[in-house]
Amino acid sequence: MTTTLGTASAGPGEIDTGRLEVGETRDGSSVGLPVAVINGERAGKTLYMQAASDGDELNGIGVIQRVVPRLDPAEIAGTILIVGIVNYHAFQLAQHRNPIDDTKMNRAYPGNESGTSSERIAAATFAPATSADLILDLHQGSTSRMIDEVRVRCGKRHRLHDECLELAKVFGCGYVLDQKGPDGQLARAAPNEGVPTVDPELGGCVGWDDSSIRKGVEGVFNVLTHYGFLDGSVSSEPQTRARGFDQYGAPGGGLVTFRKELGDRVGSGDLLFEVTTPFGEPKAEVAADSDGILWRTRRLPQVATGEYVCSVATDIDEY
Repeated sequence: MTTTLGTASAGPGEIDTGRLEVGETRDGSSVGLPVAVINGERAGKTLYMQAASDGDELNGIGVIQRVVPRLDPAEIAGTILIVGIVNYHAFQLAQHRNPIDDTKMNRAYPGNESGTSSERIAAATFAPATSADLILDLHQGSTSRMIDEVRVRCGKRHRLHDECLELAKVFGCGYVLDQKGPDGQLARAAPNEGVPTVDPELGGCVGWDDSSIRKGVEGVFNVLTHYGFLDGSVSSEPQTRARGFDQYGAPGGGLVTFRKELGDRVGSGDLLFEVTTPFGEPKAEVAADSDGILWRTRRLPQVATGEYVCSVATDIDEY
């Protein structure tokens, strides 16, 4: 059976690429998101995958760029639907939010076909996403520094919580955040439609990071193999899971020096960072309030009073 996404159309054993129209630019030019359909030779499940719903989060595009050339429809059972760049307008400017409506795209799902720019794009991508059996929404920690992790955003009481946890474990970054997400996230909205969904957060950088992209490529192929799109087997490794965060801001202005590395286990009272003057004079020290893992840090050293510095993941276990 032929499968279509926008102008991309592929029969069994075929790959096609095209565009999914989502409106027009300010000069009236058509806006089309780059899409691909990989239709396997054999029947099977459908995987939907997207990247860059936040326009400065490019590692997901790097993953797709490396995954698609390695996919042979003759070896695939099922169908893979891909939207390579979701936040078209933000991507053009290399910024996080859609500049047309000043909206974070991953707060706009399930969208509105007659709404704002972001709501219309969300609606156009939510339809093919929720026609699938599984969803991978590829992200990164914006331009901050962050460990590679996968987010389960449906909430622990959701009927698909176990299925989303399993999908996160199969993807296999090593770290999972299991915390109900804000309204409008795809990884929260799509499970309400019966589709297990996770949000791999592939590090954090300016541009893209090769090690995080490699981790993402490995995760995608883990999913394709475990769920039967490709022949073979995957042995899932235990994942370190966090259920919350403590966030830390700067108690005064100056320059930050971290005393822990990303991924380090920290104990309550451990020194996380210091703030100094430009001359190296100490101004403040900030210690962890509770046990956890240093999960995310700001990229630039300069801070104003109250400015975000880092996050420590808490309530840690393995599954």
